[in-house]
Amino acid sequence: MSEKRVIIAVIDSMGIGAMPDCRDFGDVPECNTLRNVCKFNHGLNVPNLEKMGLGNLQDFEGIKKTANPIAQYATLTEKSKGKDTTTGHWEIAGITLDRAFATFPNGFPSEIIDKFIEETGCGGVLANCPASGTAIIEKLNDEHHKTKFPIVYTSADSVFQIALDTDLIPLETLYDWCKIARKILTDGNYYVSRVIARPYKIIDSKPTRISKDRRDYSIEPVRPTVLNEIKDNGGKVIGIGKIEDIFSKSGITHAIHTGSNKEGLELTLKAVKNELPLEDISYIKGKNYNNKTIIFTNLVDTDMLYGHRNDAAGYGKAIEEIDTYLEPIMSAMGENDLLVITADHGCDPTVQGTDHTREKVPVIIYSKNIKPENLGEINGFDYIAKIVREFLA
Repeated sequence: MSEKRVIIAVIDSMGIGAMPDCRDFGDVPECNTLRNVCKFNHGLNVPNLEKMGLGNLQDFEGIKKTANPIAQYATLTEKSKGKDTTTGHWEIAGITLDRAFATFPNGFPSEIIDKFIEETGCGGVLANCPASGTAIIEKLNDEHHKTKFPIVYTSADSVFQIALDTDLIPLETLYDWCKIARKILTDGNYYVSRVIARPYKIIDSKPTRISKDRRDYSIEPVRPTVLNEIKDNGGKVIGIGKIEDIFSKSGITHAIHTGSNKEGLELTLKAVKNELPLEDISYIKGKNYNNKTIIFTNLVDTDMLYGHRNDAAGYGKAIEEIDTYLEPIMSAMGENDLLVITADHGCDPTVQGTDHTREKVPVIIYSKNIKPENLGEINGFDYIAKIVREFLA
């Protein structure tokens, strides 16, 4: 039997316009991550996304419309109540949420913090407020070194973030503390989406986050996804980047973390070429799988390094870098491969604030045998789960 594969690449936070209910999430109707990044940069050099039809979705400065696209393309609106990574990825995989994850605009209540201090033995915490991660570690680094207390902070999203200098406190201790926090937040039914380990080091006299050592401890999916369906029926589900964390390992058979988009793109290309050492990254050694595979990649730099830091120039360069890998990925695809390019929410670096924005997202669907088509506007990121299920049937 010939292999059938779906490659899903999520360009983290590359939204394409405000949802109608964006004000309910603290956002303005003007938010449109891709359009505003294009405008800021006076256009982007993305010839592969262009020929796939991205520019046909709306007017993006510098991304031309094409009369002969090579892919199907559409705008997806979100059904779930949220604008965060977990909500977006879960919906892509088939779960829609009618209950938003809990947020803590005034910091976490004492019952959570006291329990965290007691169970970790960390002695105390610093911050406990919404903050930009880069700013808070710079502000509190001296106090962190003096007290050895972890820096605990949140954002407009449902996250419990723990930052510390791993030259002061071991990385494994940070991971252990995150696991304790995850258990507290799960057992207490606080409905917090993610606990995030935010390790940093002092590099050239400046606190610098170490992306490759970041870990996300997500709440477990509330029901099975299309990933579980493929895995349970004997297929492979390869998570590249933070996919393993987002789904709390549920529905994943192989996983590898990345330190940058470039690394994630290189690994994705290797996976498509069947050059990834799967046995080294498998959860179960020596297992035999059937001919169906999902390769699921999260490209986080657009969000983490540029969206949250209001760096529209960097955001544009990151999209251009992603585009350079699309041609070799498409060339390496077989007749029974399907490529899906999408996003999980917005994070417009040109509007006020540093948080995610509640936006629609693009979806581009390519295979060597596909009929190019404008699919219009589709309700639900879970449209992707539907086409994955149908393609791998």
